[in-house]
Amino acid sequence: MGGLIYQLKSIWKDKFCIMSFLLPIIVAFVLNFVGMIDFSTLSEFHFGVLQDDLPAQTVLWLERYGSVTEYKTQEELRAAVNEPSTNLIGIEAEGNGIQTMLSGDEMDLWRQTADTLPSLYMECENTEEIKATVLDRPDFMEGFQNIFIAATLIVAMFMGCTFNAMSMIEEKENGVALVNQILPMKRSQYIVQKIFVGFVCGGLSAVLTACLCFRATPRNTLLMLALIILSAFAAALAGLFIGRFSESLMSGVVYIKIVLIVFIAVPLLSYLLGADGFALVFCYLIPSNATFEGIMSLASGTEQVVIKDIFILMAHCLVWFLIYLSISKQKNL
Repeated sequence: MGGLIYQLKSIWKDKFCIMSFLLPIIVAFVLNFVGMIDFSTLSEFHFGVLQDDLPAQTVLWLERYGSVTEYKTQEELRAAVNEPSTNLIGIEAEGNGIQTMLSGDEMDLWRQTADTLPSLYMECENTEEIKATVLDRPDFMEGFQNIFIAATLIVAMFMGCTFNAMSMIEEKENGVALVNQILPMKRSQYIVQKIFVGFVCGGLSAVLTACLCFRATPRNTLLMLALIILSAFAAALAGLFIGRFSESLMSGVVYIKIVLIVFIAVPLLSYLLGADGFALVFCYLIPSNATFEGIMSLASGTEQVVIKDIFILMAHCLVWFLIYLSISKQKNL
């Protein structure tokens, strides 16, 4: 017990570890705040018309598709259309129809809308006879927010790797590792101390982050807790490997950054590119891929996939733990 207390004290003296612990929680606060912001207006169409140029019913027709702003002169309308910070579509009367005005720097969706709008207006009398059902506009930020949440949770779980690696490297540089080799401490006690500290700190950071990001049912909460426990344990094991093979603080920091990039990049690419077959099996060699998939499945309500990911993480924890035990038997601690 005294060894565990010593390990915890040494961790809380390291500003790098404290920052690593708090960073995912701060990001979770930001994501939680961003989720309260309504981004629906960003995808709304904006039309600019000349005052008294279009019939009132035409203006009402345009308001069905977006906001309409009236301008007093042609120069004001053109200036608003050419403003780089907007996607304003200028509307002018042309005979019995309308014509659109663009600056040329709009997004494809706005250009396609501007091209289609005149012909759509000509058919508006026929479309009035059609009964339309207006659907709720989906939140286009929701899918991205789930990806950000999953990536933040992976970083939080990864903190156990940072704690263990930095602790072992500092012991090497301060000579404590040499003292540990002559102390009457079993190899199993040393491994338990190192894994426990990284596992608890990484798991606690991930739990706090998950509490800020997720509002889950009791069953999903248990599944999320299982993902956090196994992922934090796997990350703590990764920290042991980095700490053992790092000869200096700089090399350790480099290894930590490489592993962190791999832990985040592989699941993101696998998800965004839709990896399957052999590519998906290869991605599962990285523990964080199963973690990311499990979190995204919980967000979408697919529990069967989460259970599969839990078994994959269990296999990772067992295999890497046995590998580290076999390596530690060949060398002193």
